[in-house]
Amino acid sequence: MIEKPAHVFDRDFEWGHLVRFAARVGGPAQLGVVSGRRRQGKTFLLEELARQTGGLYFGATEATGTESRALFAEALAEATRLPTPPRFATWDEAVRYLFSVGAALPGPVVIDEFPYLSAVSPALPSILQRELDRAASAAQRGEPGLSLLLCGSALSVMGRLLAGSAPLRGRANLEVVVHPFDYPLAAQFWGITDPRLAVAQHAVVGGTPAYRRFVNDDVPAGPGDFDDWVLRTVLNPGSPLFREARYLLDEEAGVRDSAMYHSVLAAVAGGSNTRGGIASYVGRKATDISHHLSVLEDCGLLRREEDLFRQGRAVYRIAEPLIVFYQVVMRPRWGFLESGRAAAVWRDARPRFSAQVLGPHFEQLCRDHAAFAPPDLFGELPGEIGAGVVSDPERRTQIQIDVAVLAPPVPGEPRRILSLGEAKWGDIMGSRHVDRLRRARDLLAARGYDTRDTTLTCYSGAGFDPSVTAATADRTAADRIAAITLDQLYGVFRKSSFDQEAATRRPAPMR
Repeated sequence: MIEKPAHVFDRDFEWGHLVRFAARVGGPAQLGVVSGRRRQGKTFLLEELARQTGGLYFGATEATGTESRALFAEALAEATRLPTPPRFATWDEAVRYLFSVGAALPGPVVIDEFPYLSAVSPALPSILQRELDRAASAAQRGEPGLSLLLCGSALSVMGRLLAGSAPLRGRANLEVVVHPFDYPLAAQFWGITDPRLAVAQHAVVGGTPAYRRFVNDDVPAGPGDFDDWVLRTVLNPGSPLFREARYLLDEEAGVRDSAMYHSVLAAVAGGSNTRGGIASYVGRKATDISHHLSVLEDCGLLRREEDLFRQGRAVYRIAEPLIVFYQVVMRPRWGFLESGRAAAVWRDARPRFSAQVLGPHFEQLCRDHAAFAPPDLFGELPGEIGAGVVSDPERRTQIQIDVAVLAPPVPGEPRRILSLGEAKWGDIMGSRHVDRLRRARDLLAARGYDTRDTTLTCYSGAGFDPSVTAATADRTAADRIAAITLDQLYGVFRKSSFDQEAATRRPAPMR
């Protein structure tokens, strides 16, 4: 059994799939694809897998095709101990040689940052397809085949590798996406036990594990240390985290006019999150920004989310918390931050951080909570979770539903609403919030939704007044009401045997 390194925090799911892939080495040819944004730990996992199994790890770099092939030849010669040519004239020659000798390796062949190679040599996926198909024919004669793992951080490239009519479509035996840690797991990784501090810290750095290394294991000591922690880390020009949000966009393939992409992200971070609102913010027509929106979605930096109650309406949300923080807090005062005036900038930006970063981030965490909540909270497992707007024609208003939980659709039956929720980070929630949810439920019932078992759910970072807590305890009331506290928000994922020492010791280097 290939043991996961003891100093690797979590990643049991990803490691388990990689180990099962490696266990099949020596059989028929197989292809695996591993992707995920940078800084999630992909490289460390793959290097360790290759080391423990006796495979080959090759990390591509931004280089010409000639240099890349020379570096690949060196890595191949070292792994196979065969007299590999000092360099290959073409990737066709290199791949044919790899498939002729690579099957003899006891572990898989890992090619990391594959997009660097395919950008210079676009024919490389087709060459791999041809050799995989040849290896499949050889397998019918009992010959072992190559076990190849392709890895990359450019999601726009990796996402297309197995899609549609791509050459490698249908050839993969494994596809693993290494995601950032979920918000409760991120708190455990940083060793943060106060849920209010955990939300604020996650709103800055999200669940990317490498960012703890970026700040030299500087963990906020408590809620009272959060402001100073921000000044010591993300707003500190001497910290690698200071410029990270800018690099995240510049590293993505397909991004050419970075100024326009930054403006699009600024629009979304500032609340102009519809297509029309974004276009108005950047001074373009809605049709002119379609490409930019698509690229940001392909890169995994932007998400398009449908309004659950208004067909054809959608909003965009930034997927990386650090980018939201950068756009709201840092970008408008970049010159001041570079000159060392972080304390003044943070003092001025603190209200914007609460309104435009913390508030929306808390709403997203509440939607995540609903997705993993125990079935007894809403009566059954959800079918769809999102947000939406309910129009109230009589009062000429609109009711924003921050957390809508729908049951799976059943053909021929009205769509059942399991829960309608409102999330408030800084407000104590009371009867007026419940009344608003009740009004939305009644309006949706009039539109044909099944709301007979709908739970009216309040999520608060500040607490609830007695009217709400009393209503949640009243089992004889006509309405089902739930109040979700910060402790409950984190309790869904809390591990009973959480190893505090594992979370607080220095994490392994991650890329």
